[in-house]
Amino acid sequence: MIEDNSADVFLIREAIESVKLNAELNVLTDGEKAIRFLESADRDSSIEVPDVVILDINLPKKHGGDVLQSLRRSVRFGTAPVLIVTSSDSARDREAMIKLGANGYFRKPSAYLEFMKLGELVKSMLDAGAASLGS
Repeated sequence: MIEDNSADVFLIREAIESVKLNAELNVLTDGEKAIRFLESADRDSSIEVPDVVILDINLPKKHGGDVLQSLRRSVRFGTAPVLIVTSSDSARDREAMIKLGANGYFRKPSAYLEFMKLGELVKSMLDAGAASLGS
């Protein structure tokens, strides 16, 4: 998860736990750290590639779009499913992220129960990834 807002990290964890996913979440808090992590992972095969990357757009130091571009250029992370989770409801942001290779887009709602729907979205992305591995 690449997210700088600790309250959103808490809610994302809660949404994932609400659908009974046994997930280990690693959090990077800015775009620069995320890009450095990707570069390290390309050099070090012992670093695990995540099943899903949850990425905020509005990050400190490097924009989420820059992170997504780096991720898609990565040797090891290039095909990892990416779910954009952002407060932006801009059609332009949504189109830009999809064009850069995002697999999904979730606008952070203000209502708790709406936010919890993120858990089902993450679960469906994981299920889709597992299904494609089986075929």
